[in-house]
Amino acid sequence: MEMKVERILVPVDFSENSNKIVQYGAFVAKQFGAEIHLLFVAQIFQDYSEFFVPHMPVIQFEEDLVASAESRMTSFVEENMGKDFAGSAKVVAGDAAEVIIEYAVEQNVDMIVMGTHGYKGLEKVLFGSVAEKVVKMSQCPVLTVNPYR
Repeated sequence: MEMKVERILVPVDFSENSNKIVQYGAFVAKQFGAEIHLLFVAQIFQDYSEFFVPHMPVIQFEEDLVASAESRMTSFVEENMGKDFAGSAKVVAGDAAEVIIEYAVEQNVDMIVMGTHGYKGLEKVLFGSVAEKVVKMSQCPVLTVNPYR
Protein backbone atom coordinates (compact mmCIF):
# COMPACT_ATOMS: atom_id res chain seq x y z
CA MET A 1 0.00 0.00 0.00
CA GLU A 2 1.48 3.29 -1.12
CA MET A 3 0.93 6.22 1.23
CA LYS A 4 1.01 9.73 -0.11
CA VAL A 5 0.23 13.13 1.34
CA GLU A 6 -0.45 15.58 -1.46
CA ARG A 7 -3.29 17.64 0.04
CA ILE A 8 -3.53 18.79 3.66
CA LEU A 9 -6.66 20.41 5.08
CA VAL A 10 -6.21 22.91 7.90
CA PRO A 11 -9.52 24.11 9.37
CA VAL A 12 -9.22 27.57 10.97
CA ASP A 13 -11.46 29.73 13.15
CA PHE A 14 -9.30 32.91 13.02
CA SER A 15 -8.43 32.68 16.73
CA GLU A 16 -4.86 33.08 17.93
CA ASN A 17 -4.78 29.30 18.06
CA SER A 18 -5.40 29.17 14.30
CA ASN A 19 -2.18 31.10 13.75
CA LYS A 20 -0.29 28.33 15.59
CA ILE A 21 -2.16 25.45 13.95
CA VAL A 22 -1.62 26.76 10.43
CA GLN A 23 2.14 26.86 11.09
CA TYR A 24 2.02 23.14 11.98
CA GLY A 25 0.06 22.53 8.79
CA ALA A 26 2.60 24.47 6.74
CA PHE A 27 5.48 22.52 8.32
CA VAL A 28 3.86 19.15 7.57
CA ALA A 29 3.00 20.27 4.02
CA LYS A 30 6.60 21.29 3.43
CA GLN A 31 7.85 17.87 4.58
CA PHE A 32 5.59 16.09 2.10
CA GLY A 33 5.64 18.69 -0.67
CA ALA A 34 1.86 18.90 -0.23
CA GLU A 35 -0.57 21.71 -0.96
CA ILE A 36 -2.52 23.31 1.88
CA HIS A 37 -6.26 23.85 1.92
CA LEU A 38 -7.40 26.35 4.56
CA LEU A 39 -11.08 26.12 5.51
CA PHE A 40 -13.26 28.30 7.71
CA VAL A 41 -16.74 27.02 8.53
CA ALA A 42 -19.30 29.71 9.28
CA GLN A 43 -21.66 28.12 11.79
CA ILE A 44 -25.22 28.23 10.48
CA PHE A 45 -28.15 28.91 12.73
CA GLN A 46 -30.98 27.05 11.01
CA ASP A 47 -30.87 24.44 13.77
CA TYR A 48 -31.72 27.17 16.28
CA SER A 49 -34.27 29.14 14.24
CA GLU A 50 -37.24 27.49 15.97
CA PHE A 51 -36.05 28.73 19.38
CA PHE A 52 -36.19 32.45 18.67
CA VAL A 53 -37.41 35.01 16.18
CA PRO A 54 -34.43 37.05 15.00
CA HIS A 55 -34.77 40.74 14.20
CA MET A 56 -32.99 40.19 10.93
CA PRO A 57 -33.71 37.24 8.64
CA VAL A 58 -31.38 34.36 9.43
CA ILE A 59 -30.48 33.89 5.75
CA GLN A 60 -29.28 37.51 5.48
CA PHE A 61 -27.29 37.11 8.68
CA GLU A 62 -25.60 33.97 7.36
CA GLU A 63 -24.77 35.69 4.04
CA ASP A 64 -23.23 38.61 5.95
CA LEU A 65 -21.31 36.16 8.17
CA VAL A 66 -19.87 34.34 5.14
CA ALA A 67 -18.95 37.62 3.40
CA SER A 68 -17.23 38.86 6.55
CA ALA A 69 -15.41 35.54 6.96
CA GLU A 70 -14.20 35.63 3.35
CA SER A 71 -12.70 39.06 3.98
CA ARG A 72 -11.09 37.81 7.19
CA MET A 73 -9.74 34.74 5.36
CA THR A 74 -7.95 37.00 2.87
CA SER A 75 -6.27 38.86 5.75
CA PHE A 76 -5.52 35.61 7.60
CA VAL A 77 -3.78 34.11 4.54
CA GLU A 78 -1.66 37.24 4.00
CA GLU A 79 -0.67 37.42 7.69
CA ASN A 80 0.10 33.72 8.13
CA MET A 81 0.99 32.32 4.71
CA GLY A 82 2.36 35.31 2.84
CA LYS A 83 1.27 36.94 -0.40
CA ASP A 84 2.64 34.10 -2.55
CA PHE A 85 0.44 31.44 -0.89
CA ALA A 86 -0.20 28.76 -3.53
CA GLY A 87 -2.79 26.70 -1.67
CA SER A 88 -6.52 27.25 -1.43
CA ALA A 89 -8.54 29.14 1.16
CA LYS A 90 -12.28 28.66 1.38
CA VAL A 91 -15.21 29.75 3.54
CA VAL A 92 -18.25 27.47 3.78
CA ALA A 93 -21.41 27.70 5.87
CA GLY A 94 -22.65 24.69 7.81
CA ASP A 95 -21.95 22.43 10.75
CA ALA A 96 -18.19 22.60 11.34
CA ALA A 97 -17.42 18.88 11.73
CA GLU A 98 -19.71 17.82 8.89
CA VAL A 99 -18.34 20.44 6.49
CA ILE A 100 -14.73 19.55 7.32
CA ILE A 101 -15.40 15.85 6.63
CA GLU A 102 -17.34 16.59 3.41
CA TYR A 103 -14.64 18.95 2.16
CA ALA A 104 -11.91 16.39 2.89
CA VAL A 105 -13.76 13.77 0.85
CA GLU A 106 -14.65 16.10 -2.05
CA GLN A 107 -11.10 17.46 -2.34
CA ASN A 108 -9.38 14.07 -1.85
CA VAL A 109 -7.52 15.39 1.18
CA ASP A 110 -4.80 13.05 2.44
CA MET A 111 -4.43 14.52 5.94
CA ILE A 112 -6.19 16.98 8.23
CA VAL A 113 -4.19 19.13 10.65
CA MET A 114 -6.40 20.81 13.23
CA GLY A 115 -6.38 22.24 16.71
CA THR A 116 -7.95 20.65 19.73
CA HIS A 117 -9.17 24.05 20.96
CA GLY A 118 -10.82 26.99 19.22
CA TYR A 119 -11.85 30.30 20.70
CA LYS A 120 -11.38 30.14 24.46
CA GLY A 121 -14.72 30.27 26.25
CA LEU A 122 -16.72 29.50 23.13
CA GLU A 123 -14.80 26.30 22.47
CA LYS A 124 -17.15 24.09 24.49
CA VAL A 125 -20.23 25.63 22.88
CA LEU A 126 -19.21 25.73 19.21
CA PHE A 127 -15.81 24.09 18.71
CA GLY A 128 -15.24 21.77 21.68
CA SER A 129 -16.30 18.56 20.02
CA VAL A 130 -15.39 19.44 16.43
CA ALA A 131 -11.92 17.88 16.59
CA GLU A 132 -13.31 14.79 18.31
CA LYS A 133 -16.02 14.35 15.65
CA VAL A 134 -13.54 14.86 12.81
CA VAL A 135 -11.12 12.31 14.30
CA LYS A 136 -13.94 9.76 14.61
CA MET A 137 -15.50 10.36 11.17
CA SER A 138 -12.51 11.16 8.96
CA GLN A 139 -11.44 8.75 6.23
CA CYS A 140 -7.92 10.18 6.29
CA PRO A 141 -5.41 10.65 9.12
CA VAL A 142 -6.01 13.60 11.45
CA LEU A 143 -3.14 15.30 13.23
CA THR A 144 -4.50 17.17 16.24
CA VAL A 145 -2.44 19.91 17.85
CA ASN A 146 -3.02 21.28 21.34
CA PRO A 147 -2.07 24.94 20.92
CA TYR A 148 -1.59 25.38 24.68
CA ARG A 149 1.25 22.85 24.93
